[in-house]
Amino acid sequence: MSDDTRDVMRDGGPIFDRVVLIGLGLIGSSLARALRVHNVAKRIVAVDASLDVCQAVDRLQLADETHTDAAVAVRGADLVVLCVPLGAYEAVAQTIAPHLPNGAIVSDVGSVKEVATNVLVQNLPAHVRVVPGHPIAGTEHSGPEAGFAKLFEGRWCILTPPDGTDEVSIERVAEMWRRCGSMIERMDAPHHDKVLAITSHLPHLIAYTIVGTAADLAEDAKAEVIKFSASGFRDFTRIAASDPTMWRDVFLNNREATLEMLQRFTEDLTALQKAIRRGDGDALHRMFTRTRSIRRSIIDARQA
Repeated sequence: MSDDTRDVMRDGGPIFDRVVLIGLGLIGSSLARALRVHNVAKRIVAVDASLDVCQAVDRLQLADETHTDAAVAVRGADLVVLCVPLGAYEAVAQTIAPHLPNGAIVSDVGSVKEVATNVLVQNLPAHVRVVPGHPIAGTEHSGPEAGFAKLFEGRWCILTPPDGTDEVSIERVAEMWRRCGSMIERMDAPHHDKVLAITSHLPHLIAYTIVGTAADLAEDAKAEVIKFSASGFRDFTRIAASDPTMWRDVFLNNREATLEMLQRFTEDLTALQKAIRRGDGDALHRMFTRTRSIRRSIIDARQA
């Protein structure tokens, strides 16, 4: 790492001159706010295909520039962050590839890293540094109005740089997320996808299924489900209200790890079903005691 880079890390000055955020939904707009609050970039540029979103970004003063054309926006950028659904990565990468300057860093915020990394590496020029990332933070809301600067505080951000990526580029991206309040972990992309399949992707799949089951009930029963929703069902509806496009792309692009975890879940669910049918209270108590300890561990880790 150069002395200049160390000085920036130490004195809190801007890490990047021109940061381009492509996609200004919840994560993109929250990142824009956090970059501004923590003096991470000299200039923040917002790109979104929707003119309405760009107008909202201007109204909220989230960026110094707004564009609907990513090719124009990335000229002169030293960091570009893709905050779009995974299904759009290839088209975005091909659009910006001819216009990225030498040494520019391209990162992202997607929750499936192996496919994301492969798409970026295959479609971007060799003079670009690819440093994929995944901030494990979010809400069920979307759009530029839903973002807030503190979204990433106390949350993990996982970086999955390909082998051979230079350490300076990785550290600059890591420092950006640290400034935004995140804790940093590095791991290889396939391992990330397996971990997130159980901690994030499977829970969302279950939530969508449970809420969908409730939606299929007869109208009178459905009204009572809504009226008498307990905290558990309310939590499922919050998760199931997440962006449908984003989650469609997650499951299509992490299908193997998700299906493996779904199979394990199905086997465990079958065991619980048998315990209930047999009246095996001891088996149920053992399971509930073991899972209760997981919740306590999450609280102790301040991730609740």
